[in-house]
Amino acid sequence: MPNDTRPKTGQEALEILREGNARYVDSLTSIESGMQRRPELVKDQDPLAIILGCSDARVPVEIVFDQGLGDLFVIRVAGNVVAPSQIGSIEFAAEKFGTKLVVVLGHSHCGAVTACVETLINPEQNYSPNLQSIVDRIRPSVYNLHELATANGQDVDADELLDRSIRANVRMSVSQLKHGSRALEDLTNSGQLLVVGAEYDLETGKVRFLESLD
Repeated sequence: MPNDTRPKTGQEALEILREGNARYVDSLTSIESGMQRRPELVKDQDPLAIILGCSDARVPVEIVFDQGLGDLFVIRVAGNVVAPSQIGSIEFAAEKFGTKLVVVLGHSHCGAVTACVETLINPEQNYSPNLQSIVDRIRPSVYNLHELATANGQDVDADELLDRSIRANVRMSVSQLKHGSRALEDLTNSGQLLVVGAEYDLETGKVRFLESLD
């Protein structure tokens, strides 16, 4: 994307991602033409958005938003969880490049959130210490949903719990970014940075942004 068409606000950047995802859903992508920009990106980058997404191989962020080389600053980790390294990466991009938008992108059928739900339904479930550390970061967003689901002594609908947990996990990550970093909080409060959540549907390819998530 040429510099003269770069978004000046987070909301403008969000609209570009909405339009790109709509093209992707309609199979009208323009990514190949963007590959021609490689030589001009050797010395610098000017991403229009920062994406904190899941490592899942089925969610290729640039393709999902129909963006090319240099357009997105992408951080991927299982369960799109927030940890110091992710916060530092986002701080770097927001301050270094002046990027106006951060999107926390969860997705349907997320394996990391599934693992967390499974540990609540079956406490005897065991994972490696490293995977458990990811599950533990997701757990706070899922625990209350599980408690509500079991309050009446009824069986838990695992699929429904998973769907709601995926969205709750996205919301928690958004909150952690807004309030877990002084640098990001200052940028957000001053209107220089917009932080939003979204969910990618593996079946349809559509990205639903937080305001449209139930």
